[in-house]
Amino acid sequence: QEQLVESGGGLVQPGGSLRLSCAVSGFRLADYGIGWFRQAPGKEREGPFCVSSTGDSTYYADDVKGRFTISRDNAKSMVYLQMNNLKPEDTAIYYCAADPMEIVAGISTLPSRYDYWGQGTQVTVSA
Repeated sequence: QEQLVESGGGLVQPGGSLRLSCAVSGFRLADYGIGWFRQAPGKEREGPFCVSSTGDSTYYADDVKGRFTISRDNAKSMVYLQMNNLKPEDTAIYYCAADPMEIVAGISTLPSRYDYWGQGTQVTVSA
């Protein structure tokens, strides 16, 4: 059974940093692309805004490029999202999700490609 569990969210001041973790189980992380999504209060889900590929490449949306970094440790079945210089508009529930087609088709920014989803972790950026 494919599962992803996010952790590391919390309350942080503007300009601060957080590192989110995504623990995967039930599938081999090295064979899946992983994307990060988020949903702000009262808004539709956004993403993927960061994607980590099976081939050591990455994708970043313009609004997080230079501030967020995605990484993975396949041996530990873990994916990370380092978030720096956080802004109030980053406040959202953050989700990681797995794309089983990335290994053959490359990185996709289409949410429909991501078959397995975590439950989310809350990030709140406020003074």
